Amino acid sequence: MVLRRNFLVALIAFAAAIAGVFAGRALLPQPSHTGAELHALLHEDFNLDAAQKSRLDKLELDFGVRKRALELELRADNARLAEAIEAEHGNGPKVAAAIDGSHMTMGELQKATLEHVFAMRSILRPEQTARFDAAVVKALTADTR
Repeated sequence: MVLRRNFLVALIAFAAAIAGVFAGRALLPQPSHTGAELHALLHEDFNLDAAQKSRLDKLELDFGVRKRALELELRADNARLAEAIEAEHGNGPKVAAAIDGSHMTMGELQKATLEHVFAMRSILRPEQTARFDAAVVKALTADTR
């Protein structure tokens, strides 16, 4: 009887974990390569001077730390969502709160990313900004299908 109950608990936990993964994939933005393309454009095609390269390296280092922290928070949000799904087995108040928390973190990541984009733009010379702006618009409007 105990073995059967333990197996049932393990099966339910596994199903909840799988549901959490699917929910997380549905709720979290899928990775995009457009940011990497924007960085490659800056490094390869903009003929940055030494001062610009130095400032860009610092911006990327700082943003990398902030982005990693927010990505870890998103992982924690997913874990909280999985726990809520496991506890409620439906779209209850704990699940809704976990989703709201995840959305807040996603919004913070988007804001941090835009701050980083504007910071990168600020190091450019006036003749470089039009190309950069066009690349940003292209990255934001590209069909990702």
